[in-house]
Amino acid sequence: MKVTKFVTLALFLATAVTACSPDKSKSESIKAEKEVRTVRTMRVENKAINRTLSYTATLIPFEELNYAPAQPGRINKIHVEVGDQVKKGQTLVEMDRTQLTQALLQLEDARTMYSRMDTLRKLNSISEQQYDQAKTAYDLATSNVKHLQENTTLTAPFSGIVTAKYYEDGEIYSGAPNPQTGKAAIITLMQIEPMKAMVYISEKYYPDFKKGMKATITSDIYPDEQFEGSVFKVYPTIEQSTRTFVTEVKIANPDEKLRPGMFVRVALELKTDKTIMIPAIAVLKQEGTNNRYIFINENNVARRIDVTIGDRVNDKIEVIADDFTVGKELIIAGQAKLMDNDPITVARQ
Repeated sequence: MKVTKFVTLALFLATAVTACSPDKSKSESIKAEKEVRTVRTMRVENKAINRTLSYTATLIPFEELNYAPAQPGRINKIHVEVGDQVKKGQTLVEMDRTQLTQALLQLEDARTMYSRMDTLRKLNSISEQQYDQAKTAYDLATSNVKHLQENTTLTAPFSGIVTAKYYEDGEIYSGAPNPQTGKAAIITLMQIEPMKAMVYISEKYYPDFKKGMKATITSDIYPDEQFEGSVFKVYPTIEQSTRTFVTEVKIANPDEKLRPGMFVRVALELKTDKTIMIPAIAVLKQEGTNNRYIFINENNVARRIDVTIGDRVNDKIEVIADDFTVGKELIIAGQAKLMDNDPITVARQ
């Protein structure tokens, strides 16, 4: 009986203590609600920035020519060596002139016959058909001589540098492809002023690309130098497998420091935009994710806004969000420990 009374008394006391104790979690909640954090803010404005796209590329010559005559023959003289700089119109290779000499004799005969037939035609002493035959023979002989002249003396079609030589004087040019290039050639000539880079651009930028767009080229070989360039060709199709299109960038190379095969970085000036740029320190990253967010002040309450990161310029970063617009009051200091809807006070400078 005594045991029953003791248990009853203990239960009564426990109930009384519980009833008289304050709710701990409720107390902590009230305490947290009363905690006001001090922050610093700034008004959001639009800033003008130059949109640039950066890509890597390998330099190639602006023009490359695997030079050879139109038909096989003996090489009389190659006037250049690998590494030689040549000017437009300079003689590079001379082929055997036997065929050209024969063609010149045939041309002289055809010219004489044509002149004679022209005189007789004016006297109405020959038929129109005979005159036409003589004229045709003369035209063919003239064309043959021109063709042989072009293929007997090979001249540089542009200024450049000789990068390969596949034959020596006196050898027979066979017309067969050589193993180095897979093409038939006596020499290879490259134009390296200017240079060129083929850049593969994402299809989403296709509407923005125009001929004449400026480009800046840098190379690790010349870390303190920049080279100027511009877009001079935009290919009209999209590559299905990569969803990219090709842009050719023309690069000024007056000192010929740049050479084919060099690895470079190409920065293309896309356009000038007005956008929201904020201090990079104002952007927070959610732990364990790639999600970025910021806080703004709304009537002394911190409001969290998830954002997408855009371009970065020095210590400023572009942020994009539907509900983050010009005029908002961005929290730029004191936001590290904030939670959404926390009360705040703004420190005035």
